[in-house]
Amino acid sequence: MSVPVVLQVAASPVSPALVLRPWRMEDVAALVEVSRDPALRQWASSVVDNDADGMRWVQAQQQGWAAGDRFGFAVLEAQPGSLHEQLVGNVVLKEVTPVRPAAEVGYWTAAHARGRGVASRALEALTSWAFDTFEADGLERLELLHQVDNLASCRVAQKSRYDFDSILPAAPPSFPRDGHLHIRRTSAE
Repeated sequence: MSVPVVLQVAASPVSPALVLRPWRMEDVAALVEVSRDPALRQWASSVVDNDADGMRWVQAQQQGWAAGDRFGFAVLEAQPGSLHEQLVGNVVLKEVTPVRPAAEVGYWTAAHARGRGVASRALEALTSWAFDTFEADGLERLELLHQVDNLASCRVAQKSRYDFDSILPAAPPSFPRDGHLHIRRTSAE
């Protein structure tokens, strides 16, 4: 994966176009800003409080790309009438291993972008890219996990055709409550 991957999501009648690309250091200020949101902090597995945290987080995303086992994308929304793109979320494909039939997906959406289909549109683009890129290596299914009380994540999973599979027991500290496992298989394409 030495060539940078950029995924485009076309605008819809009600939503601007999205661009998904690997995280860059120039994203740190926007990452710190969106990370101040209490709702995002409630569900996030890592906390970004300042520029140093943001730089470490972006570096971890870049290291995942370099290792070829974790592919984090900044989700940006094109601003009408502007060349500027605004950070609206994150999607990630993780635990990618050749010949392993499953990998995991995750996402979050900035507070100012919630309720507009950003997560489901970005997740759909990530899902298609993951299967197109890794199916030949044995990828058969993608797993999406969220805590049982994260109803918004459950709606995104359902909207994105990730079928509910099972309830997972809590695994503190990183997963303090029971969770849902949703699965999408290549045959669902």
